[in-house]
Amino acid sequence: MPAYVSLVDTADRDVQNAQELASIWGEIRTEFEEHEAELVDSYAILGEHDFLVIFEAPDREAAFRSALTLRRHDLSAQTMAIVDTADFAHYVDDI
Repeated sequence: MPAYVSLVDTADRDVQNAQELASIWGEIRTEFEEHEAELVDSYAILGEHDFLVIFEAPDREAAFRSALTLRRHDLSAQTMAIVDTADFAHYVDDI
Protein backbone atom coordinates (compact mmCIF):
# COMPACT_ATOMS: atom_id res chain seq x y z
CA MET A 1 0.00 0.00 0.00
CA PRO A 2 1.40 3.47 -0.83
CA ALA A 3 2.88 5.36 2.11
CA TYR A 4 2.63 9.04 2.98
CA VAL A 5 4.15 11.38 5.53
CA SER A 6 2.64 14.56 6.95
CA LEU A 7 4.62 17.31 8.63
CA VAL A 8 2.08 18.72 11.08
CA ASP A 9 1.92 22.12 12.76
CA THR A 10 -0.40 23.00 15.64
CA ALA A 11 -0.25 26.78 15.20
CA ASP A 12 -3.87 26.94 13.98
CA ARG A 13 -5.19 24.85 16.86
CA ASP A 14 -6.13 26.39 20.21
CA VAL A 15 -4.55 23.86 22.57
CA GLN A 16 -5.41 24.25 26.25
CA ASN A 17 -2.97 21.58 27.47
CA ALA A 18 -0.67 18.81 26.24
CA GLN A 19 -3.12 16.05 27.26
CA GLU A 20 -5.78 17.50 24.95
CA LEU A 21 -3.36 17.45 22.05
CA ALA A 22 -2.23 13.89 22.82
CA SER A 23 -5.83 12.66 22.94
CA ILE A 24 -6.66 13.59 19.33
CA TRP A 25 -4.42 10.87 17.83
CA GLY A 26 -6.94 8.16 18.68
CA GLU A 27 -9.67 10.13 16.92
CA ILE A 28 -7.43 10.71 13.91
CA ARG A 29 -6.51 7.01 13.73
CA THR A 30 -10.23 6.08 13.69
CA GLU A 31 -11.01 8.65 11.01
CA PHE A 32 -8.09 7.43 8.87
CA GLU A 33 -9.55 3.92 9.08
CA GLU A 34 -12.88 5.29 7.82
CA HIS A 35 -10.95 6.39 4.70
CA GLU A 36 -9.38 2.91 4.39
CA ALA A 37 -6.03 4.38 5.48
CA GLU A 38 -3.85 3.26 8.36
CA LEU A 39 -1.98 5.60 10.67
CA VAL A 40 1.32 3.71 10.89
CA ASP A 41 3.14 5.94 13.35
CA SER A 42 3.29 9.46 14.69
CA TYR A 43 6.08 11.36 16.39
CA ALA A 44 6.35 14.64 18.26
CA ILE A 45 9.35 16.45 16.78
CA LEU A 46 11.55 19.40 17.66
CA GLY A 47 12.17 22.05 15.07
CA GLU A 48 10.12 23.75 12.38
CA HIS A 49 7.20 21.28 12.64
CA ASP A 50 5.42 19.82 15.66
CA PHE A 51 4.56 16.27 14.56
CA LEU A 52 5.48 13.72 11.91
CA VAL A 53 2.65 11.39 10.86
CA ILE A 54 3.26 8.32 8.71
CA PHE A 55 0.27 6.62 7.13
CA GLU A 56 -0.64 4.22 4.35
CA ALA A 57 -3.57 4.65 2.00
CA PRO A 58 -4.77 2.43 -0.85
CA ASP A 59 -4.91 5.30 -3.36
CA ARG A 60 -4.47 9.04 -3.78
CA GLU A 61 -8.11 9.77 -2.95
CA ALA A 62 -7.84 8.02 0.43
CA ALA A 63 -4.58 9.89 1.07
CA PHE A 64 -6.26 13.23 0.32
CA ARG A 65 -9.17 12.38 2.61
CA SER A 66 -6.76 11.39 5.38
CA ALA A 67 -4.77 14.60 4.98
CA LEU A 68 -8.01 16.56 5.17
CA THR A 69 -8.80 14.73 8.42
CA LEU A 70 -5.75 16.42 9.93
CA ARG A 71 -7.03 19.78 8.71
CA ARG A 72 -10.48 19.06 10.18
CA HIS A 73 -8.76 18.83 13.58
CA ASP A 74 -7.25 22.30 13.01
CA LEU A 75 -3.84 20.84 12.29
CA SER A 76 -1.91 22.35 9.42
CA ALA A 77 -0.06 19.65 7.46
CA GLN A 78 2.18 19.25 4.48
CA THR A 79 1.59 15.73 3.13
CA MET A 80 3.90 13.92 0.72
CA ALA A 81 4.11 10.48 -0.83
CA ILE A 82 7.11 8.48 0.37
CA VAL A 83 8.91 5.42 -0.96
CA ASP A 84 10.89 2.85 1.00
CA THR A 85 14.61 3.18 0.24
CA ALA A 86 14.78 -0.45 -0.95
CA ASP A 87 12.03 0.26 -3.49
CA PHE A 88 13.80 3.47 -4.46
CA ALA A 89 16.96 1.44 -5.14
CA HIS A 90 14.96 -0.71 -7.60
CA TYR A 91 13.75 2.41 -9.39
CA VAL A 92 17.33 3.61 -9.75
CA ASP A 93 18.41 0.20 -11.08
CA ASP A 94 15.73 0.44 -13.78
CA ILE A 95 17.11 3.72 -15.13
